[in-house]
Amino acid sequence: MPRQSPGLREVAAHPEDFIFLRIRRVILCFGLRAERSIKPFVIGRKAWLFSNTARGAKASAIIYSIVETAKENGLKPFAYLEYCLEQLPNRDLTDPASFATLLPWSDDLPRHLHLHRA
Repeated sequence: MPRQSPGLREVAAHPEDFIFLRIRRVILCFGLRAERSIKPFVIGRKAWLFSNTARGAKASAIIYSIVETAKENGLKPFAYLEYCLEQLPNRDLTDPASFATLLPWSDDLPRHLHLHRA
C-alpha cells in the first residue's frame, strides 16, 4: 500500500474542510494548494524575525500576500511589485477603481510581467 503524505491523511480525516473538484478522473484539492503556497513562508520564518513590531509583521504579511497572489496568477513577483510601485504614484489613491488595472488578475497588465506569455 502506498504511503500517504500527512496532508492527504488530513484530507481523509476531515474531508468537509476541503473543496474537491473532479475533472477527467483528476481530483484537485484546493486546501492542499493553499497549504503548499504558505510552505516557503513557514520554512523561512526565521528570516522574518526582523518583524519585532505589529506594524512590521503586518507589512511583511501584506508583501507576502501580494507576492503569493502574483505567483498564483502566473506573474513574475519581482517584476509585478516593481510595476505596481512605479504605477502607484500616478494613481488617484482615493478612488478604488483606479487600482483595478493593477490587480494581479487584470487583463490590462503588461505582457512582460507574465511568466509564460511572450
